[in-house]
Amino acid sequence: MTRELVEDFARAIGDALGAHGPAVEAARSYTPGDYSIHFFLQIAVILLVCRITGWAAKKWFGQPQVVGEMIAGVLLGPSLLGLFFPDFQAVLFPKETRNILYVVAQFGVGLYMFIVGTTLRLDHFQSKARSAAGVSAAGIIVPFLFAFAITPYLLTISGLFLPGIGPVSATLFMGACIALTAFPMLARIINERGLANTSLGTLSLTAGAFDDAVSWCVLAIVLATFGGGPGVALLAIFGGGAYVAFMLLAGRRLFMLLGRAVEAKGELTHTLFAVVLILYALSAFVMDTAGIHAVFGGFLLGVCMPRGLFAEEIRRKIEPMTVVLLLPMFFTYSGLNTRLDMVNDWKLLAVALGILAVSIAAKFGACWLAARLAGENNRTALGIGALMNARGLMELIISNIGLQKGIIGPTLFAMMVLMAIATTVMAGPLFELVYGRKARERGELASLGGSTTG
Repeated sequence: MTRELVEDFARAIGDALGAHGPAVEAARSYTPGDYSIHFFLQIAVILLVCRITGWAAKKWFGQPQVVGEMIAGVLLGPSLLGLFFPDFQAVLFPKETRNILYVVAQFGVGLYMFIVGTTLRLDHFQSKARSAAGVSAAGIIVPFLFAFAITPYLLTISGLFLPGIGPVSATLFMGACIALTAFPMLARIINERGLANTSLGTLSLTAGAFDDAVSWCVLAIVLATFGGGPGVALLAIFGGGAYVAFMLLAGRRLFMLLGRAVEAKGELTHTLFAVVLILYALSAFVMDTAGIHAVFGGFLLGVCMPRGLFAEEIRRKIEPMTVVLLLPMFFTYSGLNTRLDMVNDWKLLAVALGILAVSIAAKFGACWLAARLAGENNRTALGIGALMNARGLMELIISNIGLQKGIIGPTLFAMMVLMAIATTVMAGPLFELVYGRKARERGELASLGGSTTG
């Protein structure tokens, strides 16, 4: 009965949108009006599902709102909605409209990382430089060593990597996937747990940013072996590095003028707000063009922006719309590309669980040990390992690139998605177990649910 009601509802929506199923969607010619109709309906559904799922995640499982939203994106994709109600899912999210959703999603996640960058305490990083360097190095080197160990076996399983992929390229790709930290996810968990202004939060964010930047550079090298040419890798490493150096050395001084203007006016005027958005768009453009990712352009700009009233005004104007509207669209777009039903036998399930175990050992274990060797106490080191272990949507992004560029097949892609979801879902409870609960009892952290980002 439920299925029949949903199918009737799908037909009704299809009538309103001028479509009745995948075949019709593929055949029809879209006009600008068609795109806007779909887009508004998608926004309504995405916000509804994300709010409900996020509330359930917090209420019943003690997960941050962001984890519920990530799961909501998968639920709206082919793994659940498309599996049981394919006509309804096809009408709601036709392929022709996904490019629009992609652009808005990238704009939103980059803007959120800009906000996060304005909260980064560089004085904490400077005081923890040794720990951050050790955690970053361990979070890169150990995952690549594990990838070197497991990739030869993965290459023997048909369908995981596509034909023509050599062991070096496959190993580099797997190493980049395992070394990733869910940078946007990590940032939001840190904000929701009240860690944004703590040394642990700053250390984790900085190490995660560096690890992800290295992973993207490695991915650029892999892509260069598939027809992109050496220019792709050189642009990512040297072009991106030069831009980071410019922003940190010269950009921070130039942006002080914006801070003084806001202090003089007592507020962020519309003109100054427009200037900030222009700078954000340009920074995201530069990093995207360099082959790294737009989110790092947003984060780097936020890091270089003045603190005080300027940063407070930026967060007040940008954060609500970004968190409530734009980030859920990012999660949904990623979920639309996820097919969990591809892992469909015991052997593949065992491989997926093996990749999960290796990923946890390589990231959580290595970062915990590095923090301990750098002098952090065991509780803090375990907290850093728990946070760094989350992969989230950054994993989905890099896995999507591998799928689109012909490096991996749909089955390995599904395994990487399972790893991303599992490591992200476990991040919050594991962090609470090893660090958060005791820190909160001592008054070192804000209480759960006290964040404005939920």
